[in-house]
Amino acid sequence: MASSSGRGAVIVKNPAEIEIMAEANSIVSGALTLLKEVVRPGITTWELDRIAEEYCIRRKGRPAFKGYRGFPGSLCVSVNEEVVHGIPSRKRKLKKGDILSIDFGVEFKGFFGDSALTVAVGKVKPEIAFLLKVTEESLYRGIEQVVAGNHISDISQAVQNHVEGHGFSVVKQFVGHGIGSSLHEPPEIPNFYQGERTERLRIGMVLAIEPMVNLGTGKVKVLKDGWTVVTADHKPSAHFEHSVAVTENGPRILS
Repeated sequence: MASSSGRGAVIVKNPAEIEIMAEANSIVSGALTLLKEVVRPGITTWELDRIAEEYCIRRKGRPAFKGYRGFPGSLCVSVNEEVVHGIPSRKRKLKKGDILSIDFGVEFKGFFGDSALTVAVGKVKPEIAFLLKVTEESLYRGIEQVVAGNHISDISQAVQNHVEGHGFSVVKQFVGHGIGSSLHEPPEIPNFYQGERTERLRIGMVLAIEPMVNLGTGKVKVLKDGWTVVTADHKPSAHFEHSVAVTENGPRILS
């Protein structure tokens, strides 16, 4: 789940804590894999929410988004021009040609996991398929920079360069975040360079890196439900996310 703020002291995790976070993230990734298999025209976003929640509970986790600041679902399900934080609905049936961003978070033994992906519902237009490809690639460009001694801004710049180099726009109003015993921890991880080097990466930091990439303008707005973020020009948006630990051997993708 993307953050709009995350300032304060960074909390470094010890190896045992990171192993618990890996377990939390294995529940997240298992649920997302399951959801990818069942996404199809006609299924509602509410049904997807039920599937994720039941899977999480079977694995002894707790859906982290449900009730977070009043969010009503276990999943964030964002369709087409919806960027992040879409609310599951019994009335929202997926259609052929839609794209769906699925964001899921889990609490397990006091620590959190968080990951997201965007999938196509059937065949989509080539420019939209390319948007998904570039957005996922930009996530891995950012992860490559998760090396002790680098800076958060190195991640941001790598994401932005890849996205804008292919003619798309990054969302600046919402950002990635640190994660640990809280869902949202410092530091903020923007998907754009802010003109100066920011926090230096240290071993034991865990980061939720999550490019949100728009086909058109990078500007977004929040709908009247108080949650759903949509593109200002109503063009499609994609979202990919991993929780990543900084280790002495480089980045470790936990999700």
